[in-house]
Amino acid sequence: MNPAAIRRSTSTIAAALTLTIAVAACGAEPVAPLPVQPPPGTSGSAPTPSATQTATVSPSRVPPSTGRPVPAPPAPTRTRGTPPRPAPSSNEPTTSCQGTVRYDLPLAETELELLRSLCFATGAVLRIQGIGPGLVTVDRPELVSQQYEAGVVDIRFVRRGTVAVTIPQEDRAHTITVVVR
Repeated sequence: MNPAAIRRSTSTIAAALTLTIAVAACGAEPVAPLPVQPPPGTSGSAPTPSATQTATVSPSRVPPSTGRPVPAPPAPTRTRGTPPRPAPSSNEPTTSCQGTVRYDLPLAETELELLRSLCFATGAVLRIQGIGPGLVTVDRPELVSQQYEAGVVDIRFVRRGTVAVTIPQEDRAHTITVVVR
């Protein structure tokens, strides 16, 4: 075999091998994270998953190497280092405070008379859709970061406290009391 044929053959094999490795890497199924083990020296505590772990494994998806389904990862019970919340007693009010979420409020589809109060964690965003610039007001501007663009007002709650958000609609001002925890 001549040297030119050997070079072509070698480059063809190298290209095929590179393509095979790339295809194999792209077709890999997502893998469930390993459970978090307690630090050495702790006794009796069960392992708790980290709050930052996210798995995209479906319990019904079968990995190509085995014939059995992959179990879903356990749901996180609490963040590491955060003490568990005590269960409310029968005389304590239950809280329905949402976390750090984006709460969409489309004015064309929402009856504001029915929405009196909301509760969010710090960092949450109240997105009011379908309103003009400068119409939405807050009574405590030091607790929020407010932005308007293209008929949408985003109010990010940056500090803890209570904020009254006033939204004009149909010749009436509607006030929503937002508690930020």
